[in-house]
Amino acid sequence: MLPLKLLSILPVAAVLPGSLWPSRSAIQSGCTVRMINPAAPVLEDDKLRDLVTRMLDSSLVKKKVALLGATGSIGTQTLDICREYPEYFEVISLSAGSNVELLAQQVAEFRPAVVGLAVAEKEVELRERIKALGASMPEIVCGDAGQIAVATAPGADTVVTGVVGCAGLLPTIEAIKLGRTIALANKETLIAGGPVILPLLKQYGSVMTPADSEHSAIFQCLQGVPPGALRRIILTASGGAFRDFSTAELRQLNVEQPELVRKKASTHPNWDMGAKITVDSATMMNKGLEVIEAHYLFGADYDEIDIVVHAQSIIHSAVETADSSIIAQLGWPDMRLPILYSMSWPHRVPVDYGRGIDEKFDFVKLSSMSFTAPDVQKYPCIPLAYAAGRQGGTMTCALNAANEKANELFRQGRFDFFGIPEVIERTMTAHEVDFTVSPSLDDVVAVDAWAREQVLAESEKLRRAPILL
Repeated sequence: MLPLKLLSILPVAAVLPGSLWPSRSAIQSGCTVRMINPAAPVLEDDKLRDLVTRMLDSSLVKKKVALLGATGSIGTQTLDICREYPEYFEVISLSAGSNVELLAQQVAEFRPAVVGLAVAEKEVELRERIKALGASMPEIVCGDAGQIAVATAPGADTVVTGVVGCAGLLPTIEAIKLGRTIALANKETLIAGGPVILPLLKQYGSVMTPADSEHSAIFQCLQGVPPGALRRIILTASGGAFRDFSTAELRQLNVEQPELVRKKASTHPNWDMGAKITVDSATMMNKGLEVIEAHYLFGADYDEIDIVVHAQSIIHSAVETADSSIIAQLGWPDMRLPILYSMSWPHRVPVDYGRGIDEKFDFVKLSSMSFTAPDVQKYPCIPLAYAAGRQGGTMTCALNAANEKANELFRQGRFDFFGIPEVIERTMTAHEVDFTVSPSLDDVVAVDAWAREQVLAESEKLRRAPILL
């Protein structure tokens, strides 16, 4: 297995040219590279043929949408699109956690047939609010069964997975079994469950389209690229809340004013996102998780996935093809475009400026762009993610669950900013004992639960013995 502590002591010669994470040649133990079939409909003969068929079939333009996580950031933006373009999108079902006030308003507006509510104690309130709005009462299913009921609602053909964490894994699997298109906004589905999800996509002929900005950019760049022609993926990153801090400045501020760091970590300079994802951007674990997701979505080797910090968030990501061409997708930082394309693929919905997309892109107004390499001393979550990805199996699940819990505990004030990568690394090290190369779904669920508990234990150790900087 890959010794995680080795990440912090690798010599300069042991990193990839132009990169700051360890290469396959730098560490042989545990770094088996897996060339896999892509989860996204790209780079394979049968998928390219299917692309052309779908593109030429006008009957497939209108999509019937099942939305998981309707009251969250992805969910509300998805419904913005459905509201603006009802001729292209019809809402069949919605799920939410506990925000019944907003959910009731959505039910009244979009009239879904099925509604899932995670917090069963809120069902009576939800029904009362729907009734007060004069809306027809949908079928309401509570608890975990509600997510599955929404994902498998009769008539839906596209499932937008806007829920955060492994809560999206089981309903996604059930939707895959029905052959539905999965508009993937939930990173954990592939990061935690990739070894389980990939065979199911192939078995049931389901299609997975990415809804986050970076993977949507890559997906768009790969449309029409033939099999074997992808050389490299270039993931761009905003750099998060601490982009303009040096490592020394951030560490000093973390010691002297940890609550200021906590507050700043919850504010993103470019994007409007949820609390968990915003903190992930501050640690750049979001980018580490995106590396793993890119591996599963596009079949790329980890040595073929680079990260570059791009402060303006205009180039959302790029690919290099076999002939050395660089193909990039550009646009203002607006999540509605990648969400839109994940649902409309392979068709392009005509968008009027001011109706879903606010402003025409202007190169002259943009003027200039900048690019830097990520500092892995400031962002230690990046090499942790590469290490987990290269090891594969259940290690990516352990990484993801540990990060999710560490992120939550950080926001609650249980430890400081650099406690996040510390407890994640400790949890990954502890997982070496029970690591599984080819996990089942039960294995993934068990490791997810174990890692969360392990982070709680590691956080207690941190509380008793603070990190020395």
